[in-house]
Amino acid sequence: MTFPDIETNAQSPVNLTRQRRQLADQAIAQATAAQWAESADTNRRILELGQDAEAENRLAKSLWELGELGSAREHYQTALALDPTNRIAERNIDRLKMLLVAAGETTVPAQEGSKAPVSIFVEETGKTGFAFLTDLASPRELAQVNPGDAVELTPQNNRLIAHSNGVRIGVVEPRVAARLLKLIADGNKYAAGVTSLGDKDVRIIVREIFQDPANYGKVSFPTAAKLTDLRPYTKGTLIREEMELEEDLEDDDEDDEIEDLDRVLPPDSTTDEAFEDEADEIDEA
Repeated sequence: MTFPDIETNAQSPVNLTRQRRQLADQAIAQATAAQWAESADTNRRILELGQDAEAENRLAKSLWELGELGSAREHYQTALALDPTNRIAERNIDRLKMLLVAAGETTVPAQEGSKAPVSIFVEETGKTGFAFLTDLASPRELAQVNPGDAVELTPQNNRLIAHSNGVRIGVVEPRVAARLLKLIADGNKYAAGVTSLGDKDVRIIVREIFQDPANYGKVSFPTAAKLTDLRPYTKGTLIREEMELEEDLEDDDEDDEIEDLDRVLPPDSTTDEAFEDEADEIDEA
C-alpha cells in the first residue's frame, strides 16, 4: 500500500545552510556599506533560522553602530552563552560595561561616511604605520567611536590631533607624530582609521595617500625588513570588527585571506628606533 507524498514547508539541511550563508554574506555587505539598520534586520532573519553566535555578534555590532548600546550588550551576551570561548563577545561586553555607565543605554548613531575605506587597512611597507593615541577623550565621547571608523589627523603646533565622528579622540603619540608632522608640513597627506579601543587606549592605522615631490625618497614609516611588502585585507575585518583588529594585533598567527579588517599592521612592525630622532626634536621644540 502506498501513501501520497506529504508537502512540508521544512527546508532540507542543505538548503538551510545555503540560506544562512547567503544571508550572512548579505549582512556583511550591508555592514561594509555602513547600512547598519539593514544589516541588523538581515542578522535577525538569520537568527529566526536558529541559534548562531556569529549572527549575534554581527547584530550586536550593528546595534552598537546605531547607538543602541544596551541591546548590543544583550546580543554579545547571547553570543558568549552560545560560545563561551568567543573572545569577540567577551571583549565587547567588557567595553560596553564601561560605556553604558558613561553614555547610558543609547548614544549617538554612527555618522554617514564615518567608516574608513578598506584600503587604509592594507599593510604596505613604508606607507602604513601604527600608533597609540594619548590625551584621550572622555569615555562618553569615545562611545561614539568604533574600530573601522575614519580618523582625521590635524597638525596643531607640535602635536598631531586625531578626530573621529566629529569628536577629538586624542593625540598621536610623539614618536610617530614627530616624523609625520615634518612630512605633512612638506606636503604629504595621510588617512587613518581606528583599529581598536580599550578602557584606556585607542590605536590607529595611518596610511600615506600622497607623497609630495619634496619628500621623494623619504619613507613615512621606517620598518624592519619584511618578507613581503604587501598583505591584502578584505571586507572581513570591517565587520567582525571585534574579531578583531585587536586580536590580530596581539596574535597575528595566520596570514590567510582574512575576512575582516581586524588584521592590521602589528605593533612591532614600525620600529621605535625609526622615530627616536624625530621625538627628540619635538621635545626640544
